[in-house]
Amino acid sequence: MATLVIQLPARPRLGGGGAATTSSQSELAYVLTPDGINIGRQGRSAPALMPKAETAVVVLSDHDVSWHRLTIPKAPPARLRAAIAGALEEQLLEDTEQLHFALAPGFSGGQAGWVAVVDKAWLKAELSALDKAGIAVERAVPVAWPEDTPLGHFGAPFGDDAAAPMELTWSDANGVVCLGVNGALARQMLPQWAAQPARWTAHPAVAAPAERWLGGSVMVQGDEQRSLQAMRSLWNLLQFDLAPKHRGTVALRDAMRRWKSASWRPVRWGLAALLVAQVAGLNFWAWHQERQVAAKREAMTALLRTTHPQIRAVLDAPAQMQRETDLLRAAAGKSGETDLETLLGLAASAWPEGQAPLAMLRFDNGRLSFATTGWSEAQVSQFRAQLGGGEWTVSQDGATLTIGRAAAAKTS
Repeated sequence: MATLVIQLPARPRLGGGGAATTSSQSELAYVLTPDGINIGRQGRSAPALMPKAETAVVVLSDHDVSWHRLTIPKAPPARLRAAIAGALEEQLLEDTEQLHFALAPGFSGGQAGWVAVVDKAWLKAELSALDKAGIAVERAVPVAWPEDTPLGHFGAPFGDDAAAPMELTWSDANGVVCLGVNGALARQMLPQWAAQPARWTAHPAVAAPAERWLGGSVMVQGDEQRSLQAMRSLWNLLQFDLAPKHRGTVALRDAMRRWKSASWRPVRWGLAALLVAQVAGLNFWAWHQERQVAAKREAMTALLRTTHPQIRAVLDAPAQMQRETDLLRAAAGKSGETDLETLLGLAASAWPEGQAPLAMLRFDNGRLSFATTGWSEAQVSQFRAQLGGGEWTVSQDGATLTIGRAAAAKTS
């Protein structure tokens, strides 16, 4: 499952110089990973030119997320955001309507946990710009978050030029803080941080000065590795009104992703083998049926040639057999099933008692018609019931009844 991880540069602040730009107006750093661990491709590009992937994740810089710990209010989902905003109103410098809130993974009402706060207008504009470029973002994650294992990272502002002034991002169970290493506060906090069993990392461009400032060794970690590390976290800042609206599409992608995964490979092979077996079985059965039909056709042709050797060209064996049999029967002076004598005898067998003999009849192409003047409805119904429903049909048109051979009997 390929994932596109996009690094969002820090949000422009007052005094930053120049107008603010969105993702569609600038090149962004990205990482394409096939498994969330290894880097398949990386670089900087406009969003519209980035490689395609099944999933897209954006990573926010240390400066763009503030952290607040509180007891999550107990409120229904529709009112939870308003309850969180009310609980944090005194701790925030901006209007809560201008901010976006996200709960820590796994926390619910009544529990103490961390709440991430982001500028809503800025994040919404970045997501909209990526969406217009054809990138449907499914998750937004912070590059650093409060965690039990202390972590210190030296680097330039996230996603910017590595030659920018070095900064230190410190995260532990008490929150996340970003400081310039040239400031007095960072030097003042260093003994307290260094006393903890922390993990220290640094961007490759600032690894040497970071070790000199720290007085110890650091592990080199570029922005790409930090982005992948953030992507593997359980955080997702897209909550409440910024939650993805394409949940049906996401669910379908997840299902397709699982279907294409290595764990489902035996199932795919099994279904493919079953499909091949079904197609092969259907083809074999069709071939078998065709052979049986051909064999029956050959048997009818052989029977016709044996019974009537005078026929040289066989076009329709059943019809030719019926025609030759009718000719032989007529030559022998015997009546056929649809001859006048047969139909008269059939009518006589069901003739109502007390009714006079036929006064008028008509015989045409194996069908006998006669008038039923003076018959009651009961007599007509009884006559039709005795002859109809089997090999013969009895139809009525006004005061005329017609006896004929049933279609099924003709073709049998």
